[in-house]
Amino acid sequence: MDSANSKTGVKSASGIAGLDTILSGGFPSNRLYVIEGDPGSGKTTLGLQFLLDGVAKGEKVLYITLSETKEELDAVAESHHWDLSAISILELSSIEDHLSSESQSTLFHPMEVELNETTKVLLDAVERVNPSRIVFDSLSEMRLMAQNSLRYRRQMLSLKQYFATRKCTVLLLDDRTSDSTDLQVQSIAHGVLSLYRNTPAYGVERRNLQVVKLRGIKFSGGRHDYVINTGGLRVFPRLVAAEHVTEFRHGLISSGLTELDKLLNGGLDRGSSTLLMGSPGTGKSSLAGQFVATAAARGEHCFISTFDENIDTYLTRSRALGFGLDEYMDQGLITLRQVDPAELSPGEFSDNIREIVEQKKTSVVVIDSLTGYLNAMPDARFLNLQLHELFTYLNQQGVVTLMILAQNGLIGQMRAEVDLSYLSDAVVLLRYYELFGEVRQAVSVIKKRTGGHERTIRDFCITSEGIQVGEPLKNFHGVLTGVPSLSLDHQRDGSSTEAPRQHN
Repeated sequence: MDSANSKTGVKSASGIAGLDTILSGGFPSNRLYVIEGDPGSGKTTLGLQFLLDGVAKGEKVLYITLSETKEELDAVAESHHWDLSAISILELSSIEDHLSSESQSTLFHPMEVELNETTKVLLDAVERVNPSRIVFDSLSEMRLMAQNSLRYRRQMLSLKQYFATRKCTVLLLDDRTSDSTDLQVQSIAHGVLSLYRNTPAYGVERRNLQVVKLRGIKFSGGRHDYVINTGGLRVFPRLVAAEHVTEFRHGLISSGLTELDKLLNGGLDRGSSTLLMGSPGTGKSSLAGQFVATAAARGEHCFISTFDENIDTYLTRSRALGFGLDEYMDQGLITLRQVDPAELSPGEFSDNIREIVEQKKTSVVVIDSLTGYLNAMPDARFLNLQLHELFTYLNQQGVVTLMILAQNGLIGQMRAEVDLSYLSDAVVLLRYYELFGEVRQAVSVIKKRTGGHERTIRDFCITSEGIQVGEPLKNFHGVLTGVPSLSLDHQRDGSSTEAPRQHN
């Protein structure tokens, strides 16, 4: 750690809230940093936000561009509704004009003369503006003018020492187009920030960043998703559940259905996650809506994130079941958001949930469905890790999380695309079964870590009056296979073989 920096602790904010969180407040001031990334990853946008933050604080700032013209920078600014009038800009054309007016010595290699003269023009601009923040765009041109690694490293070391005497915080942008394996500047820089841009087979491009190096400062490691919207970069720090531990009121929340609460031994525990599994149409979303409506009726805020249905369809179905969510949405007790998995990154999704939970003091979160969440993942290998952090965070906030997972098939053996039951504190299974020529539904609790639960299978029916859960199906066995049979005891004693009636 640098002694001066460790004593003062002064930092230059990036102007990007999420990035400053990752950097524990911003870039340590008066140091040199490398911002590297492929073309289109947002380096120029990040650099301009950094300078605009300095302007807002009354600082003098300088943008040195060897790769873009002022007109191109103005176009970037216009797309974000920024005013660059307070930023001093030195562009390549100014340097070229200076070089053309100077006599070229034949005793030196032309590229060496150009490098020295370019450096002189840059330093003259720094002396004239006297900035506290500088963005240099880009290193590729300097690397090409230097021609070899030794000359390039010496030039960068000289610039670093010069900027240190001027008390400047410098961002060097590198598009990695000249030599992606050259780590000369990275080795002498105080910090390195890498920007990545990936284009999936379908959907919007995915961007993430990583702090590769930052001397003497604790930062948030790993990759963090970000997007470029009107207004600049928006960074979503990777969710680390251990950083968000809070105290909450323990207890059970009721579903509002007596028989279902009996099945759950009183209801669902606050600070727990429940997986609702079943074939399409078995009532998973309706069951989650029942918990939401009951919680909202108690005055608690709920959040529903739907991947599979649009909002109008979701609300229409809730009205048909007799527990319309519209009135609670009007009161601000329910937030319902439709998510397009092709447009949303996992980091942004987690950040949206965290923001709502902390702002609204949310009690119930519904993810409908995990299949949609899976489709939002750029790499399914990390799905379990992402979900583990998200569920642990929600549990630590005292939230009841309801996750819906569709299984493949209708009758008989069921299979899900991904097994997440081990991540859940409770698992509720909904199944179709055929009985006497009629398709019926059943509900059962397979697992509940936080307490006991009924081991029975109960009749489950969705009517215009809402969800109704019946008595345990004790007269039959094999319900979960989809084709139950009358138990031997009831056949021997002559008990009625009439099927359990659906509720009207």
